Parts: sequence; C-alpha cells; structure tokens
Amino acid sequence: MTDIQIAKDLLKIGAVFFRPDEPFVWASGIKSPVYCDNRLTLSCPEVRTDIETGLAELVGTYYPEAESLMGTSTAGIAHAAIVGHLLNLPMGYVRSGAKDHGRRNQIEGRLEPGQKTVVVEDLISTGGSVLEVVNVLREVGADVLGVVSIFTYGMRKGIERLAAANVENHSLCCFDVVAKVAAQQGYIRPEDVQRLLAFRDDPADESWIGGRT
Repeated sequence: MTDIQIAKDLLKIGAVFFRPDEPFVWASGIKSPVYCDNRLTLSCPEVRTDIETGLAELVGTYYPEAESLMGTSTAGIAHAAIVGHLLNLPMGYVRSGAKDHGRRNQIEGRLEPGQKTVVVEDLISTGGSVLEVVNVLREVGADVLGVVSIFTYGMRKGIERLAAANVENHSLCCFDVVAKVAAQQGYIRPEDVQRLLAFRDDPADESWIGGRT
C-alpha cells in the first residue's frame, strides 16, 4: 500500500481536512490549517481495508518478530484489533489511566513480561500520547519493538521525543505527502503547500496564516 493511495483515501473521506485560510484552533491554542479524524476510516469499508492492510504490512515488514499488538486508547483500539486479526496476533490496549474499579487495570488484554509488542496508533503529532503508552508497557516488562500509525505530522518535536525515548515509528502516510496530493487533486491551491509545510516546521509560528510565509 503506497503513501499516495493512503493520502487519497484520507482526503476523499475527510479524515484529513485542510483549511489554510480558516485555521482550526487546537486545545493548546495553536492555530492549525489541518483537522485529522482517522476514526472516519472505520466507517468506510474500502478505505478501512487499505488502512488495515497497510498497517499489517508495516508490522510484517518492520517487526516480523512481533508477538502482540497494543492499541492506544481510544483511537488505536479498533485498528489494533483488526490488524491483530489479519496477522493472527494477540491484541490489547492501554488506557489513558488505570481504572478506579475492578482490577484497576491500565493495560487491557493479556501481556506477558518480555513479550515483543508493537503499538498501534492512529495519529502522531508531538508524540506525547504514544510515548505514554510505550512507557506504561515498558514499566510492566514488555519489549516494545516500535510503533505503527496511520498518519504522522512529521513535527520536529515529535521526531525528537521519539528518538530520545528510543522509539521507532512507521506511518502509512505523512503530512507532506497528504499536502502535496491535496494540491494535486484540487482540495487546496498549489501555493498553499508551502504554507502548510511552514506550519509543520513550527506550529507556534503563525506567519503562514493569510498567505504569509
């Protein structure tokens, strides 16, 4: 599965939606020209097939020794389940915090110490969420081989944080490719691509807004 096909899929269903002239506002207050909702891929069987087949290919190519998959909560859970089914691998998921009842689990599903595990994530921006999952898994003794994800922004902060934690990520598609395909297919103007990449390079710098780069 190519990154260009995945980009076309995500754009077609609005899972990645660009609005450079009317930026979205993140919870952090950062203005963003892009909105990502990869949960929409689950509602579109054809796109879902491309996504899950692609993720399975990433696991098979980069982590053939994987013994289990762990989804991030909540967006990665369904993808980990489907890919686990395709690869005949056990799966589970990591909660954002331990339950306050029952067995007070944070990790759901069976995970043995030393088990070679791959984390399944839908989206990586600054890397904070997926690193929290990796840390929880490492604390209980899992051998985290790396991460597979649908989409990555390729932000410097995310790349640096993953590298510092010795975590490898492989994504089906990246921000740069989706932006270029969006311009080619008329979702945005060709001159908007550099504005989008300027945002990717420094999200806190708003000089790209209004056509300024």
